[in-house]
Amino acid sequence: MHHVHVFALVAIAVLVAALCRRRGWPAPLVIVAVGLIASFVPGVPRFEIDATVILEFVLPPLLYSAALSSSYRDFRSSWNAITRLGVGLVLVTALAVALVAKAVHPSLSFAAALVLGAVVAPPDAVAAAAVGRRLGLPRRVMTLLSGESLINDATSLTLFKVALAGAATGTWLLGDGLGTFAMAVGSGVAVGAGIGWLVHAIRMRLDDPVVASAIGLLTPFAAYWGAEALLGSGVLAVVAAGLYLGHTAPRAGYATRLYEEPIWSTVDLVLEAFTFALVGVQLPWVVRDVVASDQGLRPAVVLSAAVLATAVLVRPAYVFATARFDNVRLRGSHRPVQDALAARESAVVSWAGMRGVVTLAAAAAIPATAGGAPFPERASLQLAACTVALGTLLLQGLTLPAVIGRLGVGSAAQAEAAEDATQEAQARLAMADAVQQMLERERTTWRAELGAQQADEAIDRLTRLTRERAAAAAVVIDPDNAEDLLDDGLTAWAPEHQRRADLAARTARVRRAVIGAQRAALVRRRDAGQIDEAVLRRMLHELDLEDESLSASWITRAGS
Repeated sequence: MHHVHVFALVAIAVLVAALCRRRGWPAPLVIVAVGLIASFVPGVPRFEIDATVILEFVLPPLLYSAALSSSYRDFRSSWNAITRLGVGLVLVTALAVALVAKAVHPSLSFAAALVLGAVVAPPDAVAAAAVGRRLGLPRRVMTLLSGESLINDATSLTLFKVALAGAATGTWLLGDGLGTFAMAVGSGVAVGAGIGWLVHAIRMRLDDPVVASAIGLLTPFAAYWGAEALLGSGVLAVVAAGLYLGHTAPRAGYATRLYEEPIWSTVDLVLEAFTFALVGVQLPWVVRDVVASDQGLRPAVVLSAAVLATAVLVRPAYVFATARFDNVRLRGSHRPVQDALAARESAVVSWAGMRGVVTLAAAAAIPATAGGAPFPERASLQLAACTVALGTLLLQGLTLPAVIGRLGVGSAAQAEAAEDATQEAQARLAMADAVQQMLERERTTWRAELGAQQADEAIDRLTRLTRERAAAAAVVIDPDNAEDLLDDGLTAWAPEHQRRADLAARTARVRRAVIGAQRAALVRRRDAGQIDEAVLRRMLHELDLEDESLSASWITRAGS
């Protein structure tokens, strides 16, 4: 297969993803459909991509990006619920699928059936999280879905390796499997945490955001390959490194954060689009392989349908049957008992079981041979895995918004938003108090260094800005008693807050219009050959930073 074909596949997938983002369509389904249609176009070759490319080059950056954006604090507070689903549910689903597959397809060995169970067990919470953010799911539900997706991949891929070893040797030893799993967890977490600590230490000594971002791009691969070399779980290593670096990111320079966020968003878009497009173009070839096999298409279709039904039904049964375990205070968990998921929230979690990138990558990674012989029913297993991925995306992905709306779970997010606003305002009051104290401590030093008049003028300007922001925060906390929240030096600013906030909002709109006109003028001069591209980019960057400062202005948002 020529590299031009791969480039064309990626380019088309990204264009389709861009259209879906603009229209609000489910991108994975549309991309798969486009890939499926493209596979029937004359001249389109069969895409044979080594599964290790997906497992070692596609999966690590996707997991790392998700871990970076996750909250370590929320992850710890929901540790019992996350492990209940990310470990327990994966193992139960894999075992249930293996038993069902063995029952409907007796010629399969148990190890081969367990390989299929490990492949289809881990849900991909990316789609569910996207729907949840749009519809306003409570934060505890979002935390559970995100946390589950971070560790269930490690559980399933470790089980996948153990089952592959059993299929190759023809024997299944539970003790060996548990030992392999324990080694994978311990070594993976240790390597990931160590690499995360090292990268953070390097970043704290760098003042070049480009170099720091480049190191960030290499981090998931270093964590994955380092852990795999030490018989650990590369997936867990990537997650551990991402959680650590995401948690310590506020201590690093702001420029690095501004650089990295769009980089990882772009990487996610390209890699996810490529993976789903690959499924679409490969699916017809998988069906042809099944038809050409000795078993034929009918047994494979029966197997696929049975596995899909099992994967869909096991999740809600397990979620509700084990819900009471969220009240158990496991070591490392700090969630209060009364904050366990309600029945409606559990219903949403139980229906958010769409499979995604990991299932597709693991299915492609099923080897052609095992123990020197052809892997038993490889094409049938791959067809079943693709059926589960596409079936859950269609069945659960398309109906999840309706389930959330019918259960009314999203309404709880409104109370959380109000609480967030109060917490933000309280933090700003504390920040204002800290600034006032710092200014008074430094006044004498500044007067000696800058001169009395210049120092007093600078401190007065900073004090006025601090007072205005503190007044805005006080109004958010308690509009009727804002003055009681402020000290004597800030009280006079509270009554003027609304007028100032309204003025700030109007001023921001005007400034945005001015920035837009400046951008257009720069582009016109560039197109006319009156300005060099390097100068254009430098000046556009200044305008972008100014635009970002308007978006991040808390006072402007409070008045708009």
